[in-house]
Amino acid sequence: MAAASLHSGDWLFALPIASCGLRLDDEAVRIGVGLRLGLLLCIPHQCHCGSQVDAHGLHSFVCICAPGRLARHHALNDLIAHALASAGTPVTKEPQGLLRSDGKRPNGLTLIPWQVGKALSCVVTVVCLLAESYVEAAARDAGAVAEIAATCKSVKYVGLDSRYIFQPIAVESLGPINDSATMFLGDLGRRITEQSGEI
Repeated sequence: MAAASLHSGDWLFALPIASCGLRLDDEAVRIGVGLRLGLLLCIPHQCHCGSQVDAHGLHSFVCICAPGRLARHHALNDLIAHALASAGTPVTKEPQGLLRSDGKRPNGLTLIPWQVGKALSCVVTVVCLLAESYVEAAARDAGAVAEIAATCKSVKYVGLDSRYIFQPIAVESLGPINDSATMFLGDLGRRITEQSGEI
């Protein structure tokens, strides 16, 4: 897990190619670098959710009213779905018929078997290391929060039909992903390479 955190700053070395979606505007770079260096980013103020925002602006990562939270989740879910399709595995998002007792569904389901004759059902979650409930675990070990989130998702979906392989994909907003997702994404990458014939 520590090796993954060594690459958390690799985005700083990406070439700013707009056609590939790699160009960040000046404000995004200012915030990204400021967060990395622990700089002051805004004037202290009260958020419309009622919480006090300090000059570091970290509240935006955990605010329940922040529009970016849902956008991040959908973008990651779309990315996984496109990757599965690129690997020659058709997938449906928010599949019907796989309801938990509370009515929530997994984010994706492969329409053909993924492994050992079972379809893959996955759930994507983005967790913020700055949330009060995660700060202590985040300080102890890189990737610990992603592991906690993945375990929570596995517990929530424990009643999922045994005909499916369940894969939680937990991404820390400022760091690595959970270990089982790392292995899953490695397998997915190999399948994409086999499908495309490109290395």
